[in-house]
Amino acid sequence: MQERLRSEVIESDALPETLRLVAGADVSFDRGSPTLYAAVVVLDAATLEVVEVGAAQARATFPYLPGYLSFRELPPLLAAFAKLRTRPELLLCDGHGRAHPRRFGLASHVGVALGVPSIGCAKSRLVGEHRAPGPRRGAHVALRDGGEVIGEVLRTRAGVAPVYVSVGHRVCLGTARRLVLHFTPRYRLPEPLRVAHAEVNRLRRASANAERPEPSSIFR
Repeated sequence: MQERLRSEVIESDALPETLRLVAGADVSFDRGSPTLYAAVVVLDAATLEVVEVGAAQARATFPYLPGYLSFRELPPLLAAFAKLRTRPELLLCDGHGRAHPRRFGLASHVGVALGVPSIGCAKSRLVGEHRAPGPRRGAHVALRDGGEVIGEVLRTRAGVAPVYVSVGHRVCLGTARRLVLHFTPRYRLPEPLRVAHAEVNRLRRASANAERPEPSSIFR
């Protein structure tokens, strides 16, 4: 499926002249638990204030296998996206797009499935080789696999580990890198992803607390 669908990825910009709404998508789970918590958080692209949150909880129907993350995380992400009243013009995903063994990671799968411009922004490398980017914010180098440029390694904060940026869908690589840096004013991760990450972890903790039984007491 990945090899068939990768031909549908568009690696040119299909964005509005002025971005108004940008979203971050993330999924969280407890190790050993089949329950997945997904969130798509829409932010005002100018102020980075939260506009809306779509969230979903689902049972995983696919195992955790590197390179096949989208088959596990796509269903709850689509369910979370379906709950939004607003439609973001750009979606940042905690995962890879073209920087994938078959050039069709989570960011590409989500982008093609929804028809939304998307960017992959991952904290670790899945495939490819690269030099270390310079130490300053904004420094970047190409991520290559077999001589093919599949992404960029971008330093979003001085002296902090870089992130791995790749095309998801309907965005070129240069634009993807510039937008990730633009939406990362303070921390290592872009603000849409940082907020989405906090939201899925909040959902996971809230669910765990709700399932925890009340302690018994002889005084009750």
